[in-house]
Amino acid sequence: MVSERMKGLGTARSVIRELFEYGKVRAAQIGAENVFDFSIGNPSVPAPAAVNQTAVRLLTEQPDLIHAYTSAQGAADARERFVDSLNRRFGSSYTADRLYLTVGAAASLCCVFNALACPGDEFVVFSPYFPEYKVFIEGAGAKMTLVPAEIETFQIDFDAFERSVNQHTKGVVINTPNNPSGVVYSKKTLEQLGAILTEKSRAYGHPIYLISDEPYREIVYAGVEVPWVPHIYRDAIVCYSFSKSLSLPGERIGYVLVPDDVTDADDVYAAVAGAGRSLGYVNAPSLFQQVTSLCCDLTSDIRVYEENRNLLVSSLREMGYHVVEPGGAFYLFPRTLEPDDLAFSERAKKEFDLLMAPGAGFGAPGHVRISYCVQTDMILRSLPKFKALAESYQ
Repeated sequence: MVSERMKGLGTARSVIRELFEYGKVRAAQIGAENVFDFSIGNPSVPAPAAVNQTAVRLLTEQPDLIHAYTSAQGAADARERFVDSLNRRFGSSYTADRLYLTVGAAASLCCVFNALACPGDEFVVFSPYFPEYKVFIEGAGAKMTLVPAEIETFQIDFDAFERSVNQHTKGVVINTPNNPSGVVYSKKTLEQLGAILTEKSRAYGHPIYLISDEPYREIVYAGVEVPWVPHIYRDAIVCYSFSKSLSLPGERIGYVLVPDDVTDADDVYAAVAGAGRSLGYVNAPSLFQQVTSLCCDLTSDIRVYEENRNLLVSSLREMGYHVVEPGGAFYLFPRTLEPDDLAFSERAKKEFDLLMAPGAGFGAPGHVRISYCVQTDMILRSLPKFKALAESYQ
């Protein structure tokens, strides 16, 4: 006998992964140049040169130390460098004892959900959302409550949100810049969210934590501001990853920040550490603790993402697609040309070799996600396919 839930998770890949695997098979059949794979958020620009140079230097200078165990929460010197960077950037005064290094943002989120969740607890998530949130929350023994999308702007529908919060709400998850829409929550949106959470926390007699999932924080365009959430709401916990900002998704390195102002901060941090221990997430990869902490003020060259965004937004709009312009990340989330996004995605795949993830998996049916962290040449070659797909509905 095995866990039926775990067996299901292990045998049914996410729709994103299914498309990605299909694309590899299809490329072998008809040639990679004939498959237009917008399925997965794998950065297409290299890490800054300093990242590889730093890794080589550390491997050369410290061959007997660099692969050793660190403290469970991460090496003290690496955590010091991370908080020094945060303090310079955001005018804060965080200490290394408030930072827990993790195996990427997924581990950060899992540690936080498992740290906070008690029997009967719920976590509110805004649509469209990264599908693994549901897996992570339910894995922590809690319930995910989904607030429907406000599809004109993908900002928060506050009326729907207020109806969703109740005495069982332990936390609210935000992801800005957002996967899959690319939308950045404005400061006004976050201030309104913080005011509601402050009121609801007081009414229910317990803190409602705001969990900010921020792997795309540095990937923004045209001067768009990504507000620092702990400055807006006291009980904010930050989950971060260097997968996107430094183009290091395969290295699995991130952190949880529990600011001093968070209610019961000592207990929350201890519970995060305990969750890391329980889940086996102690000692994030030691080499990349050092590499990322020495390079944490750098960002990969995102100019090609902005070029890709501009090209796709203008081209798709000219073809008749409805697109909310993203302020960050590297995704578009256009409306589909028929109500059934699964059927639309399947037609795009089978008839035009355009691989786009249907929006139903992100909690927002009637849309598809286009991941444009790809070569610009592929986008240019794909445009006739997008046009033919649009014309097939006329």
